[in-house]
Amino acid sequence: MKKIVFILIVSTSLSFNCSKEEAPSEVENRIVENQEQEEQNSEPNNTIKILSLGDSYTIGASVCGTCRFPEQLKDSLILNFENSKNFDLKVIARTGWTTTNLINAIKDENLIDEYDLVTLLIGVNNQYQGKSFSIYESEFPQLVNMAIAKAKRLKNNIIVVSIPDYAFTPFGRGDTNISSEIDKYNSYAENYCLGNNITFVNITDITRMGLDNTNLVASDGLHPSKLAYSKFVERILPFAIEKLKK
Repeated sequence: MKKIVFILIVSTSLSFNCSKEEAPSEVENRIVENQEQEEQNSEPNNTIKILSLGDSYTIGASVCGTCRFPEQLKDSLILNFENSKNFDLKVIARTGWTTTNLINAIKDENLIDEYDLVTLLIGVNNQYQGKSFSIYESEFPQLVNMAIAKAKRLKNNIIVVSIPDYAFTPFGRGDTNISSEIDKYNSYAENYCLGNNITFVNITDITRMGLDNTNLVASDGLHPSKLAYSKFVERILPFAIEKLKK
């Protein structure tokens, strides 16, 4: 009797211990899954993320969706990187937006802080709508800081673009007052950027050829054309390439 009882106890104990152990196949599967996850985490991100902030000059009023300068910039970058990277572009812009509108729009968006390149072109509607210049003086720096925050908090990842001069269009009819006010806005923005080591690209002179070269003006007689935007990109592209290759 004692031997029988002893054998039963040992057998029960062995059965209990085996139930706690994972089957060999389950252990192997878990090891493989962990290895795959580690490999995925170690792979470099091959997507370049671009964010363009602005107004009608960024959204591309009166030109096709691929004609606006952010799209042309993306296409030019693809060619320069020989398709070795993917490019993802997000545009936050709308015709008529002032600096105040753009600030609110950025706040409303659930944006990541991981953009490799951010462009900012804003201010013409502050001038056109007769807003106090002090608003621009206050809000332009806010927008620059918001752009930096979205650009991985690296000021080297942003490019500020000067405001086009719509005086040199059929709509503006060469009004020198418009040009003088645009100069005031651009001068402030450029000085701010220079003082804070931020890239500022001047494209205003391109738009000031609009009355002599009507091909630079869109069909609405006010905004830049696809050709004008391509000339913007010629100016912006070298800086963008330099930033993305660092």
